[in-house]
Amino acid sequence: MTSKKTRILTADDDPQLLRLVSRNLEFDGYEVITARDGQEALELIEAHHPDLILLDVMMPRMDGLTVCQHVREFSAVPIIIVTARGQDNDKVKGLDLGADDYLTKPFSIEELLARVRAVLRRTQFMSQEQTHAVRTITQIGEMSIDYAQRKVMMGEKEIILTPTEYRILAYLTQNAGRVITQDLLLEHVWGNEYIGESHMLQVNVNRLRRKIEPDPSHPNYILTKIGIGYQFATNPGKVSQTTRQ
Repeated sequence: MTSKKTRILTADDDPQLLRLVSRNLEFDGYEVITARDGQEALELIEAHHPDLILLDVMMPRMDGLTVCQHVREFSAVPIIIVTARGQDNDKVKGLDLGADDYLTKPFSIEELLARVRAVLRRTQFMSQEQTHAVRTITQIGEMSIDYAQRKVMMGEKEIILTPTEYRILAYLTQNAGRVITQDLLLEHVWGNEYIGESHMLQVNVNRLRRKIEPDPSHPNYILTKIGIGYQFATNPGKVSQTTRQ
């Protein structure tokens, strides 16, 4: 009995690049679905439920950032956005909309495959963590986290997180009260090849704050330790003004 292939949807309006990417992904053992514009990509995502999505930002009918935003309304599937060199704003906006990683054009096939493997590896680790999680529920302030079910509640409201957001939150809460360096958090959530990618971490932390903090501009839960990293407050209701941001 053959195992089911990992399904990847790749979307780009450059037919030559689309063929190059899809052929190399197929050669690496993946099942590949292709789309030449954003609208087609969104329709194929809804129909085929891929395991990973590669989205070029600049596409006709619907750009990749809009596709990413729509996908995050119904799915936590890993997304890698592809931006042109120098388009750092698109990169940040993509991460802010829920993308898990990014590639910058021009990229090598080796870099493409490495990013794909890294994102899929993180997804696999999260599934394994959920399978082997101790049935423990942590309560900090108004927040409760069921690690076995990967369920986060704020009072009576469930907080829906992407896999990346959940891994950040779980690691911080499991080390509540400790200051976690940026590089340690990057290594745990993304892998050691991402050490130094502080902007990626900052964008995801800011997005996470918007979901869990009563006032994201004055956080009570995830505290920034300037020049070092982050700390999850053990008593968020009594955080001083000087230690919040």
